[in-house]
Amino acid sequence: MRWHRRRRASSDLTPRRSQRLPTPFFSNLLAEIESARVKASDRPILPARGPRRPPRETFEEKKKRAAKILQRLARAYPDAHTALDFRSPLELLVATILSAQCTDARVNMVTPALFQKYRTAADYARAKPGELERDIRQTGFFNAKARSLRRAGAAIAAEHGGQVPDTMEELLALPGVGRKTANVILGNAFGKDEGFVVDTHVGRLSRRMGLTKETDPVKVENDLNALVPKGKRTLAAHRLIFHGRRVCQARKPACESCPVLPLCPRVGVG
Repeated sequence: MRWHRRRRASSDLTPRRSQRLPTPFFSNLLAEIESARVKASDRPILPARGPRRPPRETFEEKKKRAAKILQRLARAYPDAHTALDFRSPLELLVATILSAQCTDARVNMVTPALFQKYRTAADYARAKPGELERDIRQTGFFNAKARSLRRAGAAIAAEHGGQVPDTMEELLALPGVGRKTANVILGNAFGKDEGFVVDTHVGRLSRRMGLTKETDPVKVENDLNALVPKGKRTLAAHRLIFHGRRVCQARKPACESCPVLPLCPRVGVG
């Protein structure tokens, strides 16, 4: 025997009176939907979030904007200076070498006793194996730094009469001295404003402010040198470093309290 499913009549599809939802229910539901739609249409359309990009501007426009940024930083940090303690070019050279991968505050804790013990470049060159390493251990990477100090001390004593040279070419010839260290010494120990000191703060802020797209320190320096004239580079670097430590930090920049916010595109800030 074959069984056939009886098709339900259209009248059977209509809910019984007891199953029907009350009319006020639909009215209230439609009113809530319409209210939500109106509220959504009133909301402002926010730009898509994500890392910002450098602004489109000519070189002259960027140069003028960089000058305005530095003017504001000069007002915000009139006392900007190097955080390393020193009394001579040799002491600044040693402190700068020790500051690699180490805070300036930590270096300043180590150098008083170090400068008391090693007074000349020859003293570093003649330091006993293991002794200099122990004296600078707290700054980290002490083996490599001790090697640089010994070799630089020997070169200064033998080739420069024990005096730290005051030219970029001669400084770069010293073991363990790169452009950053050379610019620090020239600008702060000799008052020669030749290049731009590029450390982690200066590099980060320069990219965030749209002054460069480069990540290599030498290329960053070239871009900044083109924007900032000689005579202003040393102080400009100090002010950027101060700003990077106090306001424009790496992970969470305090943009709401930044004195250069109207001039900063905040490149890479989400």
